[in-house]
Amino acid sequence: MGCLSDDWQDVFRDDDVVAPADGPRDVTELIQAGRDREAAEQGAAGRTTRDGGPMDPITQLELLGPHLGGVVTGITPDQLGNPTPCANFTVRGVLEHMLAGATAFAAAYRGEQSPVEPDLADPLGSFGPVLDDLVAAVTAPGALDRTIQAPFGELAGGTFARFVVLDGLVHGWDLATATGQPYEPPEELVAAAFAFAHQAIDPLRDGDTFAAAIEPAAGASPIERLANYAGRR
Repeated sequence: MGCLSDDWQDVFRDDDVVAPADGPRDVTELIQAGRDREAAEQGAAGRTTRDGGPMDPITQLELLGPHLGGVVTGITPDQLGNPTPCANFTVRGVLEHMLAGATAFAAAYRGEQSPVEPDLADPLGSFGPVLDDLVAAVTAPGALDRTIQAPFGELAGGTFARFVVLDGLVHGWDLATATGQPYEPPEELVAAAFAFAHQAIDPLRDGDTFAAAIEPAAGASPIERLANYAGRR
């Protein structure tokens, strides 16, 4: 695909933004209270953690890995055919989608033109090594300074890393829901991804990349609200 429009890319520039002096409530608390718009506005102002600072994409990846990996470890072979909240995808389909994406993204962060095809014959066995390889590629010196050719256009490496985290969090929820597992990623991680999602998703709601947002149920957890915002039911 070509580059995103300049107006659209302006949403993701890393210019310094000064938060209001009196400081709004913590993003996590706002999400828990169902005050999604305020949470997004505070996240856009650079505050997503309880100490008032932003959570960088490397920290997000490091927090995501054990929770996503734990869900995949808990999947049994007989559950691979289970349907998931990700439209038209079974558990195997989500895993294969994630493996193909992670392999391509790792290559992009290394500046490689031809990524090695992942082993899709055993998605459960392949997942850990492929995820580790992606994290290694993203955290390598200079990786976040690269321009990445994403499925929807060119993005700065740091910005695309936030998309990778958002995608991983939501797909983790897909897999956990489909296989009856608990899924409780750290609330501050979800808050950081939630704030980014409010900046990023709306221009991509084509019914394929992201579906229309779903109104969350009363009492929905932060990760459920994030999944709903990404179009999951």
